[in-house]
Amino acid sequence: MSRGARNHDKLQFRLGYRFADPDLLGRALTHSSAVSPAKRIEYSYQRLEFLGDRVLGLVVADMLYRRYPKANEGELSRTLNSLVRKETCAVIARTLDLGSEMHLGDSEARTGGAEKEAILGDVTEAVIGAIYCDGGMAKAYEFVERMFEEFLADGSANKADAKTTLQEWAQARGLEPPTYTQTDRRGPDHAPEFTIAVTLGDYDSLSATGPSKKIAEHKAAELFLIAHKVWKEASR
Repeated sequence: MSRGARNHDKLQFRLGYRFADPDLLGRALTHSSAVSPAKRIEYSYQRLEFLGDRVLGLVVADMLYRRYPKANEGELSRTLNSLVRKETCAVIARTLDLGSEMHLGDSEARTGGAEKEAILGDVTEAVIGAIYCDGGMAKAYEFVERMFEEFLADGSANKADAKTTLQEWAQARGLEPPTYTQTDRRGPDHAPEFTIAVTLGDYDSLSATGPSKKIAEHKAAELFLIAHKVWKEASR
């Protein structure tokens, strides 16, 4: 039985896309640990991940270009980098419950591979690559736009990289770089919620929560910037 024989019907419903070639989706969900070394290039998600990473970057760049006509190249680049991080892709993987659908080798499965941030980020990119191969750029664009819209709407192009902005603000005042400390973690493994506190000099610490440590860090930095009027909350 081919890997694509498992059609992943429920997953395709969550994706909002039905594959003409289910083998592509099966390959996108297959980690290299589940395939013999001689067949990894052909049957694991590695090549689709490579392709999906580029499709994701192009689609998000196009979305930013259209949405923020007054943003300069640097602002667009920082926003792009903040949106296409592995951490963001991992959040989307958890939203779609891709981990439960993955094909993992026994060793990787025993060590929690289906919950590892890097693997979840990779498989999201592989699914994007598979949709592109199966349905073309238009379908891939629709999927990326739908899944990344929440992150794009969470801040303007000028506010995309809160951590970088806060570090530059601290440096300009002769302060040590801000520190980020995890103070809490709640929720099940497939839908965790992290609380991160940011500390900078003698300023009061501020905390924020998010579905990954990185996103919580960015939210905490954003709260700090708003609290100290570096950013205006109304511009969100």
